[in-house]
Amino acid sequence: MSVEIDLPDVKAEVEAAFAAYEKALVENDVAALDRFFLDRPTTIRYGVGENLYGYAAIAAFRAGRSPAGLARTLAETVITAYGRDFAVAATLFRRASAPGKVGRQMQTWVRMAEGWRVAAAHVSIIDEPR
Repeated sequence: MSVEIDLPDVKAEVEAAFAAYEKALVENDVAALDRFFLDRPTTIRYGVGENLYGYAAIAAFRAGRSPAGLARTLAETVITAYGRDFAVAATLFRRASAPGKVGRQMQTWVRMAEGWRVAAAHVSIIDEPR
């Protein structure tokens, strides 16, 4: 079986979902952020300072997170769709509040009946490479 990579319509859907997620993130739209994550106990989000297992833990983290300092710029974003129902998004981000640091974000997106949802995410921050 061969999986088609980057079908144009699927890639466009995931790019739109990723952009909407990013907008919700920097605006701290907690309700929208909750909708983007797959509501399952198997959903995982590894953050900069937390390991979150299950949708409930992720939603609780979002509800308690400070809205300060969320603005960021993205770079080198790569979104790849595999078939019609699975995609991976990867991006680098920088915040003015963290000079000399670069963030890395990866998300696994799956198409569900209710739309595209993040099933797994990883966020880390490293020193800016020289």
